[in-house]
Amino acid sequence: MIRHNEVQQFSSLELIARQVVEGFITGLHKSPFHGFSVEFAEHRIYNPGESTRHIDWKLYGRTDKLFTKRYEEETNLRCQLVIDNSSSMHFPELSKKNPDLMNKITFSAHCAASIMNLLKMQRDAVGLSLFTDHLDLNMPAKSSSVHHKLLIHKLEEAMAAKSETPRKTSAAEALHQIAESIHKRSLVVIFSDMFENGAEAKDLFGALQHLRYNKHEVILFHTVDKRLELDFNFENRPYRFVDVESGEEIKVHAGQIRENYLKSIGEFKKELELKCAQYRIDFIEADIHKGYKQVLAPYLAKRQKML
Repeated sequence: MIRHNEVQQFSSLELIARQVVEGFITGLHKSPFHGFSVEFAEHRIYNPGESTRHIDWKLYGRTDKLFTKRYEEETNLRCQLVIDNSSSMHFPELSKKNPDLMNKITFSAHCAASIMNLLKMQRDAVGLSLFTDHLDLNMPAKSSSVHHKLLIHKLEEAMAAKSETPRKTSAAEALHQIAESIHKRSLVVIFSDMFENGAEAKDLFGALQHLRYNKHEVILFHTVDKRLELDFNFENRPYRFVDVESGEEIKVHAGQIRENYLKSIGEFKKELELKCAQYRIDFIEADIHKGYKQVLAPYLAKRQKML
């Protein structure tokens, strides 16, 4: 629980991240998977024959299972958070009339800050990369508090950024650069709608493969407004659709294009999922309307597997 006298010590994004993580951990303890939480990142299963010296008896009392405590050199993880900050990630457009509305970049920043909070709790190192049609920011993984606050600040800047000039996407080029810049085996966590401009699909998939070739573990959170972008849940009436990255407009009746749109977006998503499976990349659909558990649970499961 966050105390009122702590509020001024943290930015709004830090407070949100702490609330998200605390709620998530509380939910895990109340779930059938009792005990599966970040505390397990600092423990490993006891193997018969080992010394009982480091068994955590308090944890045994809660779980009826034997775990031994890990030490800092055993638990260190390096994580690079990669966020698409192109114009399409600022969809849907925020409105003062609907202050609770969340766009994809805000959802991604909240999730990234929450993962950073978990990493900080485990003394793990975290870095941050932001890209549009080029690599805008690429900060290497560190574990200091000063570094953590700087990353939070960069995430807040990304959420607040408004540009009159459309920012296109070039995930392929950015991911190649990120793969080359990470020299130690890391967990790479990507938030993107993967709506690529200009490059062919093979270039995008080649960049994802590059990350795996360098022995990194990769999770791709396919960040979408599922209702509108995947299900095309628009009323059956005329609309003016605008490509936020190119500025192109089209006036059309939603019902006239629904079938073709659903076919095209379905094929795109299927191919993306198949390529991720081929490269052994975790593909997770992250609907901005379905909360943070859909992101934090797969992240935590992946972290457990890497230890």
